[in-house]
Amino acid sequence: MGRFFEDPDFEFDTLIALGSSTYGAGDAGEVLAAIDGVADGDHGAWVEGFAGMGRRLGRDARVRADAGHVRGAALAHLRASHYLSLAQAHADGVDAPGLFARLYEEHRAEWDAFVALHAPPIQPLQIPYDGGSIDGWLFRASIDGGRRRTLIFNNGSDGPVTAAWMQGVAEALARGWNAITFDGPGQNSSLVRHGLRFRHDWEAVMTPVVDHAISLPEVDPGRLALLGVSQAGYWVPRALAFEHRFAAAVADPGVVDVSASFLAELPDEMRSLLDAGDRERFDAYMAEGARGSAHLAFTMAFRFRPYGSASPFDVYTLARRYRLEEDTIAQIQTPLLVTDPDDEQFWPGQSATLHDSLQGPKTLVRFTREEGANHHCEVAGNAVRNQRIFDWLDELVAPDRARPAAA
Repeated sequence: MGRFFEDPDFEFDTLIALGSSTYGAGDAGEVLAAIDGVADGDHGAWVEGFAGMGRRLGRDARVRADAGHVRGAALAHLRASHYLSLAQAHADGVDAPGLFARLYEEHRAEWDAFVALHAPPIQPLQIPYDGGSIDGWLFRASIDGGRRRTLIFNNGSDGPVTAAWMQGVAEALARGWNAITFDGPGQNSSLVRHGLRFRHDWEAVMTPVVDHAISLPEVDPGRLALLGVSQAGYWVPRALAFEHRFAAAVADPGVVDVSASFLAELPDEMRSLLDAGDRERFDAYMAEGARGSAHLAFTMAFRFRPYGSASPFDVYTLARRYRLEEDTIAQIQTPLLVTDPDDEQFWPGQSATLHDSLQGPKTLVRFTREEGANHHCEVAGNAVRNQRIFDWLDELVAPDRARPAAA
């Protein structure tokens, strides 16, 4: 398959953008128009292309809503939100302080507009967490009342809230599930608005989410499923070791050691400094490298933010805590599907490692480049990805029985 960009970040984000068309969060023509003229490494042109597309669609959506075209307006707001999130993902490559947060707020405003117009109604949630609350959303498959099986979607390290829609929620609704997603610490509103940072002990996040979910009249506590993508391929199994109320769960992909993606390109000398605890020299070398490499400077700014430290030594040290030990994996009782895509670029080989280490019910599902569902989270193959994941979930979590027709 030909490439749009040589730069791996630009190429991967283009695949995300094209894959979003499966569930209406993007349109191939709009994506191709947004990247037209964008050169490898030109974050400014990328931001301009996608932010401009998102803002134009947002204006169009408001005109359509005023004219009474509710569905058309809702879909335009959804695409606008996703394009603005794609712009936000490259904000750290632009010399514009505060741009990351501003683009998040634009993305969120368009998402909120989509939520307000969608039918059946989407209910914003405030989920109690650590003395405060985190944002969440309840998506209803129907307004006919009663408790339904419910999917909880756990986003990854940098996934926008629109990712939940195209990587799980939309397909769940189409199959009669209710769905819930949330902004965990280090994600979206929890990061930008409240300064909450990642944590390795994700059961401290997931248990409050489950507690709140089963308090809702739309949720059947006995038919809960959990789907986690990207870095949630670590968070989901970690939480499952302690939180046993799910009937089934999915890790896309499986992750046993988050820090491997940080350490993969670190020279041996730098690893030695890290192992020796030499914070001063480690940070000095990383700062020198960032001054000589715009790509490294961008990556550090973007990847370090959710960990809450500007010190590379501190971030690498924290990331090393995000590891599933054998005794933790042994506690997982929930049936777990682990995806295993060709060309996994962040945690290659870890899906098979997690699957083989599981002692309870388990399934490993392969995705290949021949079917266009390769790469991390199968981002360009959402149709085949969701087909396989939800067919498996349907087998483990009983669907709602059809309600009898009125006499």
